[in-house]
Amino acid sequence: MLANLTIKNYALIDDLKVNFTNGFTVITGETGAGKSILLGGLSLVLGKRADMSSLRDKSQKCIVEAEFSIEKYNLNSFFADNDLDYEATTIIRREIHPSGKSRAFINDSPVTLDVLSELGDKLIDVHSQHQSLQLAENDFQLKLIDALAGNQKVILTYAGILWKYNEVGEALRELIEFQKSSIKELDYNSFLLDELEKAPLTLGVQEELESQYEQLSNVETIVEQLSKGMQLLNDDPVGILNLLTELKQISNKLANFGNQYGELNKRILSAYIEIDDITAEWQSIQENIETDPNVLEEVNDKLQLLYGLQKKHGVNSVSDLLAIKADLAEKVGATLNLETAIHEKQLELLKLENELEVQAMVLRNERNKVIPELKKQLEKSLGSLGMPNARFKIELRPSKIFRSTGKDELLFVFSANKGTAFGELKKVASGGELSRIMLTIKAILGKYENLPTMMFDEIDTGVSGEISNRMGTIMHEMSRTMQVFSITHLPQVASKGDHHYKVFKDERAEVTSTKMKKLNQDERVVELAEMLGGKSLSDSAMAHARQLLN
Repeated sequence: MLANLTIKNYALIDDLKVNFTNGFTVITGETGAGKSILLGGLSLVLGKRADMSSLRDKSQKCIVEAEFSIEKYNLNSFFADNDLDYEATTIIRREIHPSGKSRAFINDSPVTLDVLSELGDKLIDVHSQHQSLQLAENDFQLKLIDALAGNQKVILTYAGILWKYNEVGEALRELIEFQKSSIKELDYNSFLLDELEKAPLTLGVQEELESQYEQLSNVETIVEQLSKGMQLLNDDPVGILNLLTELKQISNKLANFGNQYGELNKRILSAYIEIDDITAEWQSIQENIETDPNVLEEVNDKLQLLYGLQKKHGVNSVSDLLAIKADLAEKVGATLNLETAIHEKQLELLKLENELEVQAMVLRNERNKVIPELKKQLEKSLGSLGMPNARFKIELRPSKIFRSTGKDELLFVFSANKGTAFGELKKVASGGELSRIMLTIKAILGKYENLPTMMFDEIDTGVSGEISNRMGTIMHEMSRTMQVFSITHLPQVASKGDHHYKVFKDERAEVTSTKMKKLNQDERVVELAEMLGGKSLSDSAMAHARQLLN
C-alpha cells in the first residue's frame, strides 16, 4: 500500500506531500492542473528514466519519495536476493541532480534502476488506456487463467524443473560441441601421448643416462686409470695396502709400550681398514666396468629421444614432459569418455522432460477446468459495462516446445457485437472496450491474487455516465482487498471514492504550482457539481452531486 508520497522540484510541483490510506482513492482536477505530473513524479520511484527538463528549478535537485506498507506482498526473498534491508514500511527515494546524475535508494541503500523497477512492479500497477495492449499478451492471459485455477504451486514446480531442464540441455550441447572439436584432435593427441608413453620418462632418468653416457664414452681412459690405481693399492710388495699391512704389524708391537703408541696403533688400524675397503671397491669397479659399444649406443639413443621430445614440446626437463604426458592422457581420456558423459546427460534430460510433461499436463487440465467459468465472468461483467454482446473464445492448444508458462498455446479472441467475427483483442477492440476488458480482468484477478496497489489513469475516457457509474462500482469493490486509485474526469466514478483528492494550480506572484488537497464532504459536493455542470454551480448540479455521493 502506498502510504505517502513526497515530490520536490518536479515540473510544476514545488513541494508536495500527501498521505494515503486503504480503500478507493479518487483524484480529480481540471485538464492541465497536473494530474499527469503527479503520475510522472510517482513513475520516478517506480524506476522510470529521468528527464532533466522536468526539473522545476534547474539549480536544485528533484526528490521523489514514496513510503509503502509491504507486509502482505511476501517480498522478503526479493530484499534478500538484492542484499537489501527488509522493512515492513519501506521507503523508496529517487534523486535527480542538476548535473543529470540520478540516484535511487530503497530504505537508504543505493540501488540500480533495474532493481527499483522490479520492486516498483510489485508495489504499484499503473494502468491507462494505452497500456491495455498487455491484454493481447499470451503470458498475461495465461496468468489470469492460472489465478482462477490456483496453479501457483504447480507453476513454481514446473519453473524449477524447466530451469534444470534448460541447464542440462545447455550442458549437453556443450558436450556435443566439445566432442566434435575433440575428435579432430584425438588422433594427434593420441600420437603424442604414445610417443611419451614409449619414452623412458621417470624423474632422474636423464641425469642417470647422462652419467652413463659420460662413463661409456670415456671407458678406455677409465680402465687405464683404474688399472694404475689397483697397482698402487695392491702391488706386491710395494702396494699401499701391503705397506700398510707391514706398518700395522709394527705399530701393533708398539701399542703396549704407552698410550701414545696405542693411539697411533688405532689410527693406523683405521687407515688400513679404510684402504682395504677402497681396494675392494676399486677392484669391483674395475671388474664390472662396461666396455660394450652397443650399450653406449643404447644409452645415447635414449638420451637423444629425451632431448628430441623436449625440443618438440618446447620444454627443458623430464618433469615438464611428464606434466605434458598427464595433460594429454586427460584429454584423450576425456574424449574417449565423452560418449558416456553425453549418454548420461541425454538420460537426465529425458527424465526432466518427462517430469515437465507431467507438470505441463497438470497445468493444462486445471486451466481447461476454469476456462468456462472465466469466459462466463468476463462476459457477465462486460455486459454490465455496456457490452452485452461481448463474447470470448478461449482455447488451449498443445505447444511443441516447453514455454515459461507450460506447454500450451492460448487462443484468446474476442467479438464485441453480434454477427462480427472473433479476432485478437488488439485488432478488434476499441480503446474504450480494451479499458473495460482490462478493468474486468483486474477485478477478477483481485479475487484470486494478492495484487499490488492499482492505479487507473482515466480508463473511463469515452464511456457514458451509466457505464462509468458501473466502472466506479467495480473499482470500489476491488478496493475491499487492495488499495485502488482512479484518476478520473467523470463525477460518477469520483463519487465512488472513499477518499477524494483534488489536483489544482496555485498561481501566486506570477508563479504557477501544482497542489493537491484532500476534500471533505462539502468540498466533494462542490467538486462533483463543477464536474457535472462547470464553474457556475446550479442548484440542480449541487443536488445531483449530493445524490451521487449518497
